[in-house]
Amino acid sequence: MEELFDTINVRDLLSTHDLTDQTAPLTAPDLRLLISRLEFHSLQIKSKVQSYIASHHQDFASLFSLCNDAVSRTDEISTDLSDILGLISYRPIDKEVKEIIDEVSAKMKEARVKKELLELVRAIVEIGERLKGVKEALRDGRLRFAAEELRELKKDLRVGDENASEPLVYGLLREEWLDCFEEIQELLVKFVESAVRFEKESNRVLVKYQLTVDGLDGIELRTVLEAMEVVGILDYGLAKVADLKIKYVISPAVSYGSPITFVEELNPGPEKMSEAILRMVPSVDDKIENVDGKTIYSGIIQVVKFIHKRICLQNGSWVRCFGRLTWPRISELIISNFLSKVVPEDASKLADFQKIINHTSEFEAALKEMMFISASDNKDARLSNFAENVEVHFASRKKTEILAKARNLLLQCDFAVPQEYTGKDPICKNDGMSVDSSEHVVDLLFMSERCVVTKAASQLMKLVHQILQDICLSSTRVAFEFYHAARDAILLYEAIVPVKLERQLEGINQVAVLMHNDCLYLSQEILGFAFEALDGADGFQNTHQIQQFESAKFSIEQVVFILEKVHIIWEPLLLPSTYNRSMCTVLESVFSRITRDILLLDDMAAEETLQLQRLIHLMLENLSSLLESLAAVNQKGKTEGDFARPLDDLIPSLCKFRKLAGMFFHYCQNSFLKLVDK
Repeated sequence: MEELFDTINVRDLLSTHDLTDQTAPLTAPDLRLLISRLEFHSLQIKSKVQSYIASHHQDFASLFSLCNDAVSRTDEISTDLSDILGLISYRPIDKEVKEIIDEVSAKMKEARVKKELLELVRAIVEIGERLKGVKEALRDGRLRFAAEELRELKKDLRVGDENASEPLVYGLLREEWLDCFEEIQELLVKFVESAVRFEKESNRVLVKYQLTVDGLDGIELRTVLEAMEVVGILDYGLAKVADLKIKYVISPAVSYGSPITFVEELNPGPEKMSEAILRMVPSVDDKIENVDGKTIYSGIIQVVKFIHKRICLQNGSWVRCFGRLTWPRISELIISNFLSKVVPEDASKLADFQKIINHTSEFEAALKEMMFISASDNKDARLSNFAENVEVHFASRKKTEILAKARNLLLQCDFAVPQEYTGKDPICKNDGMSVDSSEHVVDLLFMSERCVVTKAASQLMKLVHQILQDICLSSTRVAFEFYHAARDAILLYEAIVPVKLERQLEGINQVAVLMHNDCLYLSQEILGFAFEALDGADGFQNTHQIQQFESAKFSIEQVVFILEKVHIIWEPLLLPSTYNRSMCTVLESVFSRITRDILLLDDMAAEETLQLQRLIHLMLENLSSLLESLAAVNQKGKTEGDFARPLDDLIPSLCKFRKLAGMFFHYCQNSFLKLVDK
């Protein structure tokens, strides 16, 4: 059949025509020829189709029969479908299906509820049986088992987390649980009271380890404490013991005038230790006093050790519980009966109080080691905090008192020159007047002269000297506060006097002279403190050694610091000429002292000269700003014609000081060249 449907090429039917030109029109003969040939081909196709059908007649008959059957079945399906649709329209099956599904769901829900109720009944019955077992365990003396059961039942019954929608039976079970809890709590407290007894008449504490209460024999103290911890009433059970311990043991040990000695006794039983006794024996030595707290602290440590070992049986959590119950009151007793009564009233006794602080810290460290107080919670360090704050508060109070006293001295001073010093040459050393008996005439430390100063300046320096003496007797923190007090007391002169004397300084009177003398006197005294610092350099010996070099360097830094402070105080108050002359006098004293100490050295090694050169350059560098300010003041004076002396003339030792550095440099250079030549 494929050949019937082959493509017919029209141009093949026109073989006689020139086919090269596809645009050429067909002629009438061509068309007639084409029609004739097409008719011939059509006849051939029809003949072939008839032949094919005739040869495949059976196949076509089967195909037509199959198609007829399919059509018949389609009609039957259509009829059946119409019948079903009609049936559904008269009887809605989906409603019946929904009803069936709802009925099944209700039955399943009912079965589930019955199952849950059955499980609830089983749980209620089980809880009831367990509560009954707890009561039986208490009657049998199985305290640990009863405590553990109560702890688990508390979780199951959600005690403390009640819900109003819960079944009524849960409330009844909780009430029964509370009855069991109160019963075991009462029983355990009785055991504790039986275990630890305080006999006031014989001054002793008795601890029993085999206990008998309400017909229960042979119950151990450890079992009782374990049961109390499990059920969560350890604090409640030990509270009464803690109260009695404070009342009959701790309070007498802290409050009595004479110290108490604690003696521990043990009574061993046939198998285990049956009793432990702590006796309180007043000391027969009346000379022993609780001056530094060591006796009190040692006695309390003995008591705590007895609690730790004999009552709490070396169990850390039990000891910590006992400590929480007693430590706040113990610390309060120690503070009120001891620490608050030994607070020093003057600096000379601070060193003794430092011993108390040390003993207090050691005491708390011992308690922390036994876990009686917390090692991490700073709130438990009550005694150390109080003792250390006492030191700080004392220093702060004394500083306030010092500054108040200095302020009153300056405010009350009238800056009037006494009549005996208004005559000719009133402060001559040969006038027969007792210089030491007067507060107005003072010797200048670094000048062979005396001058009249105000009573305020004289008493101010006496106050500062007293503070420095107290510093030598004080701890580091107190000394630091006292240092600031001394410094601020001197600075008060700068803050108060110029404001107080503002009107007098505008006129011509003796107030300005007195103020000048005060500043000169204060500067000389302050410079004296600086020489205290120079003494620490130890004459600048052995500076090639690291320790000696660091000591000399530190001394120079202290001197520079003092000189800067003097500069800050003087420059705003004094006239430029007076400031320049006074400051140069102070610097001359410093440079001459250092130069003299260095020149007195002999047999210096090359390394030593190099270190000395470093120290000289260090001091010149640190004082460069001060020397530049003096040079500026001096230059200004030259232009105004007030004074014309160069700075090197005002400070002769400065030139020597610089030449000394140059000499050390050349010495080191020559030593190096000799070494290279070798």
